[in-house]
Parts: sequence; structure tokens; C-alpha cells
Amino acid sequence: MTRLLLYSIQQSQWLDIVLWVLLVGVLLLAIVSLFWQYRKGKELAYELVQLGKIKKNNVEYDFVLKTMRLSTWHVDATTRQSVTDADYRDQSDVYFPPIGKELYAAMPEQDRKRVIKTLEDLYEGRVEEAHVEYRFYHPQTKKYYWNESYAIVADRDVDGKPRRIVGTSKRIDERKEMELALVEARNRAEESDRLKTAFIANMSHEIRTPLNAIVGFTSLVPEVQDAAERQQLLDLINENTQKLLVIINDVVNIAKIESGKEELVMSNFDLNQVLSEQAEHFRNDVKSGVTLTTQFASDLQLVTSDLARVVEVLRHLLSNAVKFTSQGEIVLGYDAPVNGRIRIWLRDTGKGIAEGDLERVFDRFYKVDEFIPGAGLGLSICRTMAYSLGGSVTVESKLGEGSKFTFELPIQ
Repeated sequence: MTRLLLYSIQQSQWLDIVLWVLLVGVLLLAIVSLFWQYRKGKELAYELVQLGKIKKNNVEYDFVLKTMRLSTWHVDATTRQSVTDADYRDQSDVYFPPIGKELYAAMPEQDRKRVIKTLEDLYEGRVEEAHVEYRFYHPQTKKYYWNESYAIVADRDVDGKPRRIVGTSKRIDERKEMELALVEARNRAEESDRLKTAFIANMSHEIRTPLNAIVGFTSLVPEVQDAAERQQLLDLINENTQKLLVIINDVVNIAKIESGKEELVMSNFDLNQVLSEQAEHFRNDVKSGVTLTTQFASDLQLVTSDLARVVEVLRHLLSNAVKFTSQGEIVLGYDAPVNGRIRIWLRDTGKGIAEGDLERVFDRFYKVDEFIPGAGLGLSICRTMAYSLGGSVTVESKLGEGSKFTFELPIQ
């Protein structure tokens, strides 16, 4: 009995020890589990923060791409296969074929060579980054548009050879148009400076020539006793005075036009009479063998306009025709009015104008023939005055075959 009691007590003690060990183990396991969950919770919170940052960065990245209207892409340098990651350019008329034959075929030859060389330099690792501008031909719109691309080697293999290239592309049509406009503006400014220099040289010559004649002949008048010779000198003085007056009037007219302060003075007049008077005024100035005639569409043609400006345009046109016509005829006339507008024309058989100069002759200070007297202002004044009257001045001509100037004018 005693032995049985002792055995029972021993078994109970071992059972307690086992229970305590199990209890301690469970507690330790619970503590480890709590610690593990705490660590995992911190890692998850950190990952959520990083995910939020990535999401924010992606939003900002997309926003930047949209704002800059960029296309992003990457190329496998070994296979030459390209993938467009995002494209926020104006998609209405953008054509971006994959890198390869299609890409190169869409470019003009001069651009194609530069792009191929740039890409090969990147593929071979000769450069780390590159920048190139080029044009693409859009097959639907049948127009070229400008693109600008930046590229950089993003990954290399163990041998240092480029494995992946990333880049961006952007439409730059507006910038190219601005650059072209700036170049044209610079060229116009340079041409204007050149023409102004030529104008000053021409003006000094044009003014000095009649002025010297006036001064010289005036000094001779008191010494001449013969009445016929004296009258001849006076006629020469008067002729050169008129030439000088025309030059000064041209300069004054330019100044008035540029200031914009001169107002139109409208009146009603007979166009036939005005044309006849101007033709008669220049009839004595035509060269020997040249006839100056008129050709009117009706016996009476009333026009309401600024008579002084109309006469100024006609005088400059007739003066040019007389200067440049050495044989044949000069005909001044007009066609019947159409839709409230009348076309006055002046046709001559003079030396004509080369096709490349047909518009340039209306530029200020421009002279087709530097050896012909004049300041290069007449036709510019004609066109400007015609515009102020609501009309226009145009020219049709072939070199060596004569010219036809047309002055279109509203008649009321």
C-alpha cells in the first residue's frame, strides 16, 4: 500500500512537471508568434508606405509625361526590338513605327542616315546617351512632322555591352516653325539692312544727279545771251527739278504710309479722263519707236475713290513701263467692272521680269536692274497705296517678253 502511494505521488510530480513544461512552451510559442506578427505588421506597413509612394510617383510620372507630351520607349539592343511604354503625344497625326525597316522608311533620306548612326552608336556602346531630331512621314495625312528623341543605355551585360536602351520622343513641330520663322525674320532683317544700305547709296546718287544739273545749269544761265540756249537751259533745270521732286515725293509718301496718319479723301471722277491725262503726261517720255496708247471698256466710267492715290499708282506704273520698254508698245486700259471692282491694267513689250523676281519687285528698295535710275520704291508704294484703297497690284511677266501690271480697285 505504501509502495502504491509513493508510486502515485511520483507519477503526479512528473505529470506536473510535464504540464509546467508544456505551459512554458505554449507561453514561449505565443510570445514568438506575437513578435513574428509584430515584425510582419511593420514590414507590411512599410510595404504599404512604399506602395503608396510608388503609386504617387507613377501618378506624378504620368502627369509629367502628359504635360510634356512625351512618348517613352525601350529597345532590346541585342534583338533590336522596340516597345513603346507610354505615348502622350498628340495622337491625331502621329505615326511612330517600330524601330527597323518601317521606321527608317518613314524618314527622309538625310534624317534616316543620322538616326541610323545614332542608334548604332548606342547599340555598340560607343556613346552612353544620344539626342537626335528627325522627320516622319505620316501615311494617312501625307505630311511630315518633326520628332525629337533622347536615349540612354539603361543596362549592360557582363562584358559591358549595351543590353537595354530607354528613351523619350516628343513632337517639336511648333518649335521648328518658330525656328524657321526666326530664321526668315533674321534673313528679312539682313536683307532689309542690305537694301537700306543700297537705298542710301541709290538715293545719294539719284538726288545728286539732278541737283548737280540744277546747280550747274543755273550758274550758266546768266552767262548765256542767246534766248534759245537760255530757254534750253531753263528746260533742263525744270526737268531735273521735276526728277528731284519725284524722288522727294516718294520718300515723303513712304513716311506717310508708315505713320498711318494720312486719311483717304474720297471723290467721284471719270476714270477715262484720269487715264488719258496720265498717258498724255508720259507720252513725251517714251523712247523712240515706242507707242503709248489707251484702251477703255466704255466711253464713261465713274469711280469713287481717293483720286490722288489712284494717280500716284498710275504714275509709278507708267514710269516703270517707260523706263524698261525700248521698243514696241505700252497700252494703258481697263476692263468692264465686275462685282463692284474694276481692273486697270498696263501692258508693255519691255524687257520683262524673271519669275523669281515677280514678287520681289514690290519690296522696298529692291531694283531688278541696278543700272536703271530709280530708288526702288515705286512698286512698293503702288502696292501699299492700292491696299489702302481696298484694292491690289499684281504682275504677270516673262523675261524678254514684256509685263502686264494689274491695278484692281473698288469703284464705289
